[in-house]
Order: sequence, then structure tokens, then C-alpha cells
Amino acid sequence: MLRVTSFIPAVEAFDAPASTVVLPHADRHLRRKLLHLTDGEMVMLDLKEAVLFADGDRLVLDNGDQVEVKAADERLYAILPKDGLHLLELAWHLGNRHLPAQIETGRILIGRDPVIRTMLEGLGAEVAEVVEPFQPVRGAYHSHGGHGH
Repeated sequence: MLRVTSFIPAVEAFDAPASTVVLPHADRHLRRKLLHLTDGEMVMLDLKEAVLFADGDRLVLDNGDQVEVKAADERLYAILPKDGLHLLELAWHLGNRHLPAQIETGRILIGRDPVIRTMLEGLGAEVAEVVEPFQPVRGAYHSHGGHGH
């Protein structure tokens, strides 16, 4: 079985990947794990420290091939504000609750939680159920795990 002992951040990955692994956000913080690739193969991830992988990052196999990490589709809420200032206010409320959030120019994505939805609608936001990849903003105390290459 091939092993992964290093990685390349997405911004530095230029070669075509040999395969792909699809993982939801909660399963992309890894150090050691058996990964099932989309082509049916398995590889053993074995890093010196835990890494929070982002969509597009590459795992480097011991034979030199690369496996692309893809963010899985997840059941999310798309939070649509009235305007830019409202988006900032909504982001503050979510951050105050330490919720992982993907913040974009015109919307915020979060995991589905009916209590939070009620709060957001009470604050004047439109909340839609969507299914798409989730890449929340990394917290201030999360690093990419250093460069493994």
C-alpha cells in the first residue's frame, strides 16, 4: 500500500493528480488515516503533525504521484444578507458562536442548524438550504500544518 508522508498546498500544485480523495470539512483535519480514493485504491496518510486540508491540496505518495483533496458536497445554509454591512453583522454573530463559516462577497455558508437558522432569520437574513462543497475560513489558531515538502 502506498503511503502519504508529505503534501503540497493547492496554490503550489501544478501537476495533474493521479487520483482524488473526497472528504467533508469535518474529515479534512488529518494526521494518520487510511484514505479511500475515488479510483478504488487506498493509501495510508502518515504525517508528522495534523494538517487541516483545503480543497485542491495535494497529498504526495511515496512513489511521487499526487492525490488531490476535494471538498465533498455538504448540506449547508446559504445566508443571504440585505447588504454588505448586514453581511458583516451576520458574520459577527456567527463568529461569536464559534461556528465554521465560509464567507463570500454576497453570502455566508454554514452547516445546517435549525436554532441558528431561526436566529439568522430573526436578524433579517434570508436563509436557503444548499448542497455544495464547504471550505470555511481557517481560524486564527489553525495553520496549514507547515509545508510538508
